[in-house]
Amino acid sequence: MAGAGFYAIESHAIRFGKDGRWYADREPITNERIASLFSRHVTRGDDGAFWLIVGDERARIEVEDTPFVVVRVDGDPDRGFRLGLNDETSEPLAADSLRIGEDDVLYCDVKDGRYRARFLRPAQVELLSHARAEGDGFALPVGPGRVKSLASPPP
Repeated sequence: MAGAGFYAIESHAIRFGKDGRWYADREPITNERIASLFSRHVTRGDDGAFWLIVGDERARIEVEDTPFVVVRVDGDPDRGFRLGLNDETSEPLAADSLRIGEDDVLYCDVKDGRYRARFLRPAQVELLSHARAEGDGFALPVGPGRVKSLASPPP
């Protein structure tokens, strides 16, 4: 059934990888419409587990790192930055939530602080192209008169 591009979520082991791709039974989901649908229907249960709920179908899913990834960065230091997420939404960067993780990957909070998002490499490069060296780390202008300092150099 997966070859036809349809995934009955209750009958597959569904995973969202840290690479920003969806997987069913360890195989990448290549149908962009299905991947987009899944990204728009991720939620976290009271127990902290992630769930995919599409219509009447409901399945617990594995999330390797974060349930959302930043796929695009728009804007500039003067106007501020907007993030394009894998669920096809856009929101302002919550600059105070920016942090560097393992392997120098950038993270921030999204969805009114309810979720953490991992920056995919192209989005991270775009955002950090506005950074400047500061001491042992770097500073990122994030709006008129605002600077976010981070402790690790940009990649």
